[in-house]
Amino acid sequence: MTTQGDYYAILGVSRNATTDEIKKSYRNLAMKYHPDRVVDSEKKQAEEKFKEISEAYAVLSDSSKRSLYDQYGHAGIDQRYSTEDIFRGADFGSIFKDFGDFGSGGGSSIFEELFGGFDIFGSSGRRRTRGSGRRRGSDLHYELEISLEEAASDTQKVISVPRLELCKDCKGQGIKPGTKRKTCPNCKGAGQIARSSGFFSIATTCGHCQGAGTIITNPCSICSGGGYISKTKRIEVKIPAGVDTGNRLRLSGEGDAATGGRGDLYITVYVKSHSIFKRQENHIIFKLDISFIKLILGSSVVVPTLNGKVTMKIPPGTQTGKVFRLRGKGIKDLRGLCQGDELVVVNVTIPTNLNRQQRKLLEEYAKITSEDSSFTEKIKRVFE
Repeated sequence: MTTQGDYYAILGVSRNATTDEIKKSYRNLAMKYHPDRVVDSEKKQAEEKFKEISEAYAVLSDSSKRSLYDQYGHAGIDQRYSTEDIFRGADFGSIFKDFGDFGSGGGSSIFEELFGGFDIFGSSGRRRTRGSGRRRGSDLHYELEISLEEAASDTQKVISVPRLELCKDCKGQGIKPGTKRKTCPNCKGAGQIARSSGFFSIATTCGHCQGAGTIITNPCSICSGGGYISKTKRIEVKIPAGVDTGNRLRLSGEGDAATGGRGDLYITVYVKSHSIFKRQENHIIFKLDISFIKLILGSSVVVPTLNGKVTMKIPPGTQTGKVFRLRGKGIKDLRGLCQGDELVVVNVTIPTNLNRQQRKLLEEYAKITSEDSSFTEKIKRVFE
């Protein structure tokens, strides 16, 4: 398969969209992203997009495939269809005739070029055999929110992930133990029904067996013939120090189960904003509010860090906006090569409600320093 994105979102339609709405949306997107309609510099990107929307249309325009997708997601499609089978039977002909070269093979040639050479239109009159083989389960995606403190050090989180498990009774086959699938009487095991249309032989997916070529007459009582059941798994996740918002962790073999093995679980990390710290790459920034008296006379202050509190000296005459660096108090580099720092930005706090004695003392100070301005004007001028 070419994509694991949501088919409805890819085509820009709702989950209740009609077949006509799906066809109309695909037609518009196909006209836009057809590789023959873009400049060379955009051709590669257009080809990938064209593959994506074509796969989505092939599934959603087929009632059997769509029903399976709505019930089980990508795992339901992966279990039943090869890439060739996904596209077989979809009505691309009425759409690609608008490109002007469908009648001469242009419609099928674009699929032969992009999807590995198989002919979904059957223009040569050949009938392809059904794809068979054990398929790997779908990859899963999970969004995990952590605190800044957790991002700064190695930590572990336990998450609950809903995923598909192979039915233990039927081992993913969907049939009652001790029974076998039977050849589909409608397509005689081919998985498709061939119909001639002008110069083309168009093969449509057999609606009786959904293209499997076989049918289940004795479904498994545990999974009702689906082959798997949904369960929630608690998984322990090890988060390395230094992760930041947008980083992805891959847990191999923790995705959906399938007969060919499990898919992977991808975890996207989001670091919550902190109440007092701001992150700047591997450094953290802290704004220290301090009185102008302590800045003038100097003092020792207690400063919070990600690993507790430390005492820091403020030299006499320190100006507002001064930045002090606490080395090694930041966040470790994700590769473990270095440790960030904590940057302490000094911010003066000016009192707003002075009592009579405080005001008198400050006015005396102003006289001693030959200043005629009021206290408020002086402070504003000093710290502008």
